[in-house]
Amino acid sequence: MTTLRDAYKIFKEAKLVNLTHQMNEDSPHFPALPALEKKDLFTLKDGFHVQQFSVVGQYGTHIDAPIHFVEGGKWLDELALEDLLLPLFVIDKSEAVATDPNYELSKQDVLDFEAVHGQIPAGSFVAFRSDWHKRWPDQDAMRNLDDKGAQQTPGWSREALEFLIHERHVKALGHETLDTDSGQTAYANGGSLHQEYYLLEQGIYQVEVLANLDQVPATGSIISIAYPNWDKATGSPVRAVAYVSE
Repeated sequence: MTTLRDAYKIFKEAKLVNLTHQMNEDSPHFPALPALEKKDLFTLKDGFHVQQFSVVGQYGTHIDAPIHFVEGGKWLDELALEDLLLPLFVIDKSEAVATDPNYELSKQDVLDFEAVHGQIPAGSFVAFRSDWHKRWPDQDAMRNLDDKGAQQTPGWSREALEFLIHERHVKALGHETLDTDSGQTAYANGGSLHQEYYLLEQGIYQVEVLANLDQVPATGSIISIAYPNWDKATGSPVRAVAYVSE
C-alpha cells in the first residue's frame, strides 16, 4: 500500500511547471474590468511592509466557478477540495492555431488525441494548448482584434465541451486565452459567450489564461490549483502548477 509519505517522495522528484502568468497593473484582462491596483499601506520605515491589492476575481490566470455565469451555480467555496488536484491531459492544437487564430478545438480533435494517448479517464482536467500564452503580457496581442473590433482568438467548440463533460466526465477544463469561446463565435453571438455559459452551466469549473502548457506532456502529469478561501466568490486569481514525471 502506498502511503502519503511515499506519494510525497514521488511528487518531490517531479519537475514543476508554473502554469500561471505573473500579474501586475499592466496585465492583459477583459477591458470592461479594472486593472489590478497595488499600494503600500506601511513600509519598512514603519517597521513592517504591508501592501494592499485591489483586483477582480477574473484577472490573470484565474478560476471561474459556475456562479460566474449561472444563476444558482456553485461558488468557489462550494467546489470540492479534491477537485483541485487532478490528472492533467493537454491537447496540443498549437500548429492549427498558428495557421488559423480562430481555430476551435473539436470533438474529432479529442478522439484523435485519444487514438494516440488512450481514453481520457473520468475526473480529469483537460487543457487546450494553443500557445496563445506566448502573447502575454501584450494586451493587444492577447485580444488580437480584427478591423471590425472582433477578437481573432481560438476557443472550444460546443461538441467538444459536450463530449468531454458528458461522455468523458471531466472535472474541469482550461485554456490559454481570455475566453472559452473563440473570438469569432463570440462576435457572431453579439459578444455573448455561449460556450462559457454552457461549460459553467454543467456545474464544473474552468481555469483561464493558463501559461506554459508547451512545457507539459500530453499525459502523465498532475495539475494543482490553489487560491484563497474566499467566502462567496465567483472567481479568483490562482496559482496553478503541473507536476511532471521526469
